[in-house]
Amino acid sequence: MNPRAHIDALAEALTALRSHSNLLVRWGQGMAERLPAGARLLAAGNGGSAAEAQHLTAELVGRYQADRHPYSAIALCAESSSVTAISNDYGYDEVFARQVTAHGRAGDILVLLSTSGRSTNLLRAAQEGTRCGLTVWAMTGARPNPLADLADETLALPGDACTVQEAQLTAVHILCEAFEAAIGLPAADTRRRVS
Repeated sequence: MNPRAHIDALAEALTALRSHSNLLVRWGQGMAERLPAGARLLAAGNGGSAAEAQHLTAELVGRYQADRHPYSAIALCAESSSVTAISNDYGYDEVFARQVTAHGRAGDILVLLSTSGRSTNLLRAAQEGTRCGLTVWAMTGARPNPLADLADETLALPGDACTVQEAQLTAVHILCEAFEAAIGLPAADTRRRVS
């Protein structure tokens, strides 16, 4: 085990993330234009990326830093009855695409998270999202990968699966911070208060 190698790999991914920070700010602004007007955000991923998708939607339905109105956000991977029923009846490749068809409307946002960018169920979701008029954003591992090619815009980061997921969590937080700033909420003071 080499903890320094892990930390160095994460630092490389975060350096790449820093160079894409304007993309996340733009995404946050896009969310701020659409979600308060009634659009929703759908998110999906597999495994650890499913956890990141749920984290994103929880920050929007609950709150990130500021106390504010809740916004419509659904983690498709967390819909356990739908996931198992669709998987059983249509196959796992259709597990997210069918939910996109059911829940997505033109003008909504679909965020797909993947470390490889090659999961067929996410590729099908991207295709269905485009067909239904959703804006498709992807957070993936390094290019080239098919999900990056299908999405309207992609945040692609270097590293192995663990490193990419860790950097994606940071990206999710930056996205939520950008969203809250764009809807006019002040950033929370995260400095420690000394009494």
